[in-house]
Order: sequence, then C-alpha cells, then structure tokens
Amino acid sequence: MLDEAERRKAADALGAAERARTPVPPLRVTWPAIDTDDAYAVQLLGIHDRCVAGARVVGHKVGLSSPVMQRMMGVDEPDYGHLLDDMELSEDTPVEVARYCAPRIEVELAFVLGADLPAGDCTVEDVLRATEAFAPAIELIDSRIRDWDIRIADTVADNASSAGFVLGRGRVRPADVDRCAVSAELYGADGAQLAAGRADAVLGDPARAVAWLARKVAGFGVRLRAGDVVLPGSCTRAVDVRGGAAYRAAFGAGLGEVALTFA
Repeated sequence: MLDEAERRKAADALGAAERARTPVPPLRVTWPAIDTDDAYAVQLLGIHDRCVAGARVVGHKVGLSSPVMQRMMGVDEPDYGHLLDDMELSEDTPVEVARYCAPRIEVELAFVLGADLPAGDCTVEDVLRATEAFAPAIELIDSRIRDWDIRIADTVADNASSAGFVLGRGRVRPADVDRCAVSAELYGADGAQLAAGRADAVLGDPARAVAWLARKVAGFGVRLRAGDVVLPGSCTRAVDVRGGAAYRAAFGAGLGEVALTFA
C-alpha cells in the first residue's frame, strides 16, 4: 500500500493531467505498490479537491460492469466513480474535444433517484422503489493515464475514467418497462450504427449494479441520495470521439434519444 504522501502525489498528478490535458504514465508504474484501496483513496482526494474548488457531487457511475471487462482487469466486481455538476454536458452545446485527453463515449440507462437508498443492505428491490425514472444517457469517458494503458488501480484512482455525462429528455418509470430488455443503439451523424446493446449487458440487470454501488460506497461513509443520477454501466462498447462529429443514442421502451456533438 501507499502512504498518505504518495496518495497525495498520485491525486495531484491526475489533477494536473486533467487540467493540462496531458496524460501521465500508469500509476502502477510510478507507484508499483498501489492497490485498489489506495486507488479509491486517491480518487476521493481528487474529488475532495474539486469540491473545495466549487464542484458538487450529483451522482455516481459504475464501471467494469460486464464480466468481459472484469476479466480484462483481473477483478471480480465493478468499480465506481463520482459524477460532479461540472461534468454535466448539454445536448444543445457542442463539447470541445480539446478539453479532454482521449475521449470516448458509452451509452447507458441512467437511474434518477427519487428517494435515498439504504446503505450496506441495499437490494435490487430497494433500488427500484427509490428510482423515480430511467433516462437515456451518454457517458463521456476519458483517461488521464497515457494511451489508455490502465489496470484496475489506474482507472479507479482516475475517477473510474469518467469525464462527463448527458441525459436525454425522456423519462420512464421503472414499473412501466422491462429494464433488462431496453435496447440501445449509437449512431453517427451519417446515420451509420456504431454500437448496439441491451441494458442487461450490465451484470444481467442494471439495477443490480446500482444496488452493488450503494453497498460499496457505504464502506466509505457515502449514501446515494434522492436527486442523484446513477450510471450503472454501458449497454454498448465504447466509441472513440473525434472533433466535429455528432452522435445520437436511440433507446427502446419509449425512452427516446440523447445526442452529443463535439466541436
């Protein structure tokens, strides 16, 4: 494990990389002793720094929510990161690609909470009772680690590689849809399909990922609260972003669409 001074240096390195848009070498190379506990501590230091500077936590995201990604990272559970208000993007405002190091997008079925979730004993049923609505979402992921050369400690420390998110206008109540069967397709500006999937790509049930998240963050003294947005994991593969491109994600089950354009 790292000592507190090393954790502070790692958090500072990631923060500087994000501000300068200049990725750093993998943390596991610079600090070979780093483990997952260290990585979450580094993430929390970075989030604390951003909140002191004026940002506000508005939700969380779950990563590594597919068995394939977990095997690639050598882990047996997902990871998580924070969503801050300064990460929220707009469908109506083009996003500057130059703000990021190596951006990609993923399509997700967002959970908008209408009530607090319980902590250590949260279940899927608890999640469904507390969810006010599902919403169509695109997550912008980015790596402040050079060349996306990441393992579990690298991505966890780097806020689970999260950088931004946008919600579409559609809202559907959990009782009105089979959440696991919700389809999602990502299209480019020319209408070509870039990726496709279903919500059950996320642990077989995206609500399971949200319940896991509530239990996991409880160990850090954190609760998922009414009004929070939770991104449970991607329905599709990630797609590299390029400047000048426009993307549109279309969801089934009456959720509609969400779009993101890059300058």
